[in-house]
Amino acid sequence: MHKRLFIPGPVDVAEDVLQKLATPMIGHRTKDASALQRSITEKMRKVMYTENAILLSTSSGSGLMEGAIRSCTRKRAAVFSVGAFGDRWYKMATSNGVPADKFSSELGHPTTPEMVEEALSTGKYDLVTITHNETSTGIMNPVEEIAEVIKKYPEVVFCLDTVSSLGGTKIEVDKLGVDICITSTQKCLGLPPGMAICSFSPKAIEAAKQVENRGLYFDLLDLYNYIEKKDHQYPSTPSLPHMFALDYQLDKILAEGLENRFARHLEMAKYVRAWAKEKFEMFASDEKYASNTLTTVKNTREINVGDLNKELGKRGYMISNGYGDLKEKTFRIAHMAETTLDEIKTLLSIIDEILGL
Repeated sequence: MHKRLFIPGPVDVAEDVLQKLATPMIGHRTKDASALQRSITEKMRKVMYTENAILLSTSSGSGLMEGAIRSCTRKRAAVFSVGAFGDRWYKMATSNGVPADKFSSELGHPTTPEMVEEALSTGKYDLVTITHNETSTGIMNPVEEIAEVIKKYPEVVFCLDTVSSLGGTKIEVDKLGVDICITSTQKCLGLPPGMAICSFSPKAIEAAKQVENRGLYFDLLDLYNYIEKKDHQYPSTPSLPHMFALDYQLDKILAEGLENRFARHLEMAKYVRAWAKEKFEMFASDEKYASNTLTTVKNTREINVGDLNKELGKRGYMISNGYGDLKEKTFRIAHMAETTLDEIKTLLSIIDEILGL
């Protein structure tokens, strides 16, 4: 039995989008392939609110995260972490021999502008990484305030992980001054996993030119140069099925209207937050830092989340337990992509019934 997914990725994919994955193949060195990539670029720029270059990667978002910190750190990276995925960015740096320092917030708390100011004011760093939306803790960082701090340091390349938020909440890349904005297909964009996307600014391009060892597959400068030279083609074979589906899904996203889509995500988030506060407790220290695309719930009733999911599975639903050290301390309910408020209401009523709440 198919389970309706309310987990922070992969998400359920609409049937018409799934069908686009079965589009007959074309040569990846053809004009048709170039036209497909140009179409995706044009639409992704609208979703990202940017005029910067758009790069695709046949990988998870982690691939482009690793590529960003390796390709563009000339001196030292400041990695800000509010959970598991900020920690992962730091591990990527150290695994690649990239000098980096990690600045961690207490779990459930955001990265603050003051933390960023304190680090950058030392002059030690020429690249900064921020997790916009942390799926382990359900924290959405105050990126607008953080961006104002980073703008004071024009030599610093600003990398932003929006893997679990782009397409579900408004992220104005150019207005924020983000140099590399990274996302992937399996969350708010409403596609299967397997492709990552990023914007790539002129500042990031110039920074990468100063880095000697950028790797190979995730060398962002090489990707950019190849696209420019070969008319929107890639140095290695891309996932054409994902590209067909992404191009189609972006049409659907733009037809819904970006502001309408963001409002739908926020409406679902507010409903789940209200339920969490009434029946349990939110993990986020302050609701103003709570994610708009998933809610991490503190397991104050000490329920067995695995047992709850077994019962939900019998009814055709699935939520997510906590991540890492938070496995039994929290559980997570995603409200992203094509999910509707009515579906959220149905899910929560079923949870109430199972738990006798």
